Amino acid sequence: MQYRTLGRTGVQVSSLALGAMNFGRIGRTTQDEATALVDAALEAGINLIDTADMYSAGESEEMVGKAIVGRRDDIVLATKAGMPMGDEPNHRGSSRRWLVTELDNSLRRLGVDHVDLYQIHRWDPATSDEETLSALTDLQRAGKIRYFGSSTFPAYRVVQAQWAAREHRLSRYVTEQPSYSILQRGIERDVLPVTEEYGLGVLVWSPLASGWLSGAIREGRAITTSRSAMMPERFDVTIPSNRARLDAVERLAEVADEAGLTMIQLALGFVTAHPAVTSALIGPRTLDHLRTQLAAADTVLSADVLDAIDAIVAPGTDLAAHEKHDTPPALLDPSLRRR
Repeated sequence: MQYRTLGRTGVQVSSLALGAMNFGRIGRTTQDEATALVDAALEAGINLIDTADMYSAGESEEMVGKAIVGRRDDIVLATKAGMPMGDEPNHRGSSRRWLVTELDNSLRRLGVDHVDLYQIHRWDPATSDEETLSALTDLQRAGKIRYFGSSTFPAYRVVQAQWAAREHRLSRYVTEQPSYSILQRGIERDVLPVTEEYGLGVLVWSPLASGWLSGAIREGRAITTSRSAMMPERFDVTIPSNRARLDAVERLAEVADEAGLTMIQLALGFVTAHPAVTSALIGPRTLDHLRTQLAAADTVLSADVLDAIDAIVAPGTDLAAHEKHDTPPALLDPSLRRR
């Protein structure tokens, strides 16, 4: 396992991190299974575990908390807040009112007195940067969080938050957690240059592109992944963007075969090769899934392989741009771009 410095914090984290989104109802994972995944990940050298309050409505945090009992100090523990936690309109977002309350809820579910990294799950357009950063700074000074970061922020919002912290003399975001894979490379245009400029650590999610790069999806083979059952429209190959992904997967499979790699090694080796990326989040549901992903821990892609990938999916290109999670609101809501 390789280790890298998380931004400018001095904290060393593994190049692969355990994402716990599948713990609980989302991944139909029991506590015993979750604990076994944590055990195996730690044994392999992973030291960063990432979860969120809204994963299975708090169940993921509870499972992570039970799985790490007795070894908390050896783990860089990260969670997130901001997504809706029920129908109450104030049980979401990044206001001081909600963050102070929800962090205490997360600490209770995790069974700890602090988290190492507290992340704002999505940019909240209803809340000012000063409001959010001042709340996070106070929580940091209270010892409840060590650092804080953003997740899936548009590049311009990452910049705005950095300037707001400077202007108001507040602590700043030290990490960003964007979606990144061979098939979704848009963040290479704007987000990654910004994180490099400001020295942010980058923890990328969905490096296997929701299973497209797992090796399970190939031409002429029925798509039966768990993610395809939840979101069939994202895997319907009669849709042009999905057809483009499948065509790219077939060409990438040839590159992987020629290099003596699995598709998972190719996919994870690609995202961790970028100098701006600190760690790639893997989200296994089973020990078999974890073992196949851990096989990529020391994968280093040659320049020839990286060039071959560029020839299939050009740098900065998203093959499914409509699935991006950091699109500015005005591009999605016509009322925001018309007088």
